[in-house]
Amino acid sequence: MAHWIKFKHKDAIHTGILNDKEIECYEGDMFNNPSDTGKRINLDEVELINPCNPSKMIALWNNYKTLADEKGLSKPNNPLYLNKAISCISQPGEDIIRPKSYNEAIFYEGELGIVIGKHCKDLEPNETNDYIFGFTCINDVTGMDIVKKDPSFDQWTRSKSFDTFGIFGPGIVTDIDPLNLQIESKLNGKTVQNYNTSDMFFNVYEIVSFLSKDMSLLPGDIIACGTNAGLGPMNEGDTIKVSVEGIGELTNKLV
Repeated sequence: MAHWIKFKHKDAIHTGILNDKEIECYEGDMFNNPSDTGKRINLDEVELINPCNPSKMIALWNNYKTLADEKGLSKPNNPLYLNKAISCISQPGEDIIRPKSYNEAIFYEGELGIVIGKHCKDLEPNETNDYIFGFTCINDVTGMDIVKKDPSFDQWTRSKSFDTFGIFGPGIVTDIDPLNLQIESKLNGKTVQNYNTSDMFFNVYEIVSFLSKDMSLLPGDIIACGTNAGLGPMNEGDTIKVSVEGIGELTNKLV
C-alpha cells in the first residue's frame, strides 16, 4: 500500500509517498514509474494540492442499496452516471463557494473515488484491477434544487458542476480492498453518513468495466462511486468532513 500525494514546497510542485508525517519525494509521472529521489520532507512543511489532474470526473447515481430503498428506487440495469465539469474541481481544504446565481439547497455527498492509472478501453471486470491506480475521498457537492427545475430535463450536470463543487483527495491510496471500506461524513462534527462500500449495486471493477466500454479512461481520471443514505443540505458556515477508511479525509466549509 502506498499513499501518493502532490504538494507545494518552496514554490515548486512535487510528488511523493506519505508515510505518517514524512514524505518520500519522487520525480516523474506518478502513473508511469516515478523514481525515488531519496529526499525526505516533513508533512508540516508542505501544502497539499490535488493528487492528480483528471481529464474527466464521472459521478455515479443510484449505486447504493440502502439509499435506493429509502427513495423507492430499484437496482438499475447498468451503472448510471453523469459528468462533472473539470472546472468545478477545487483544492483539498478550500471553501465550497455558493454560486451567485443559486440560493437554494447545496448538498454534501461523501463517496469513494476511483483513480484510473492507465489508458483503458473495453475492459471486462476481471481485467480492470490492472488499470486502477488507487482510491481517493470524494465530496460530490450538488445544487440539489436545480435537478428538477425544468420538468422536461433533469439537470444533474449543471447541479454538480458549479465552481468548487468537485472535491477529491487529499491523496491516492493504492493496494487497498475497495469492496469493504467504511465511509463517514461529519457535518459540524456530527456524523451524518456512515456506510460501507459493500452496499454498492455495482462494485468498482464493474463500474470501470462499464465505463470503459462507453469511453476511453485516461490516467488520473476520477470516478465517484455514488453516495448512500444521509446525504443532505449545508448552510453557510457549515463544515463538512468526508473520511474513507484507510485513505484519509477531506474537510471543507461552505461560504
